[in-house]
Amino acid sequence: MYKKAVVSIGNGNKLVKRFRNSKFETVIRKNTFYFYNSLFQDKYEAYLNSINEILLVLKNEIDTKGLNKQCFENLLLKDNGLRALLALTGFANESLKRLITVIRVTDDKSLSNLTNKPKWVKTVSGNDIKEWSNRTIENLIKNNGYFRKGIINLFFEGPTVPFLSQTLPLFEIKKLGISKLKFEIPAMIDTLVRYKEKGSYSGKMENNPEYFLAEILENLDISFEKGDLSELLKNEFQEKRRMDFIIPDRKDPKVIIESSFLVTTSSGQGDKSKTEHSIKKLIHKYYPAAKFIGFVDGIGWYVRKSDLKRMTDAYDEVFTYHKTEIERFSKYIKKRIKR
Repeated sequence: MYKKAVVSIGNGNKLVKRFRNSKFETVIRKNTFYFYNSLFQDKYEAYLNSINEILLVLKNEIDTKGLNKQCFENLLLKDNGLRALLALTGFANESLKRLITVIRVTDDKSLSNLTNKPKWVKTVSGNDIKEWSNRTIENLIKNNGYFRKGIINLFFEGPTVPFLSQTLPLFEIKKLGISKLKFEIPAMIDTLVRYKEKGSYSGKMENNPEYFLAEILENLDISFEKGDLSELLKNEFQEKRRMDFIIPDRKDPKVIIESSFLVTTSSGQGDKSKTEHSIKKLIHKYYPAAKFIGFVDGIGWYVRKSDLKRMTDAYDEVFTYHKTEIERFSKYIKKRIKR
């Protein structure tokens, strides 16, 4: 019986191995390489073709009648008209939604005049201003001529507004302007290049606020580390969290810095603020002499003021990445390190 059992087990192992190989071979032999839904492909091609046709008609109109804002206002009234304008300039739909939010919450006279803001922005009660959906923006374009003109003014004259030229990244501000609206070849090439390199641009470490902050500390000749605080790692393993900057080191920190720069809003912001409060308690427990500092910035926090209030309450001091705030931080950190 013992020998039969051994044989049985041996056969079982062969069956398992054969089954595993068959699964592997199925994926190799039946691989589709690129999955696609034919019905969806046809539908989306029709959508892309409609945008192509809209832009070809627009180009012909500009070639024959010259560039004017009215032809672009008419463009926005067409189905997929806004999408066509965004495709022409390379300005992402999400970036436009962010920019509209900035316009709504910012009191800049030149920007308000350019966009006819008083004619389409109503007073918002409460601390939080929610980002508008695509449908809300499309309905405003259709039903409010002032808003429609304001959007076109942005694409024609946006770079001339000091607030926008100082607020929008150069990568984005270059997508606005008359040259793209004229279908000029150099401008079209620029759109193609920026579209192609958008992912690479966004992912570059040098474009990260934390990288910028690290450079500031290095220029100030202030040493720092990243990672887990020694006492939290040893005593609060489940609650500990990797810290962005620990000055001067993890064993004897004088300043602990967390950076949160958000350009979008999410429900997770409330959870993040709660987490920061928990970390603050642990830091004060194990490192009572250390200061817990927050760099909190971006439109994502600006429009979620209830979450922002909880977030800033978690820190001993708060800074943004504004030029004057960086100067204030530099003075603050030098003073703390000398102690």
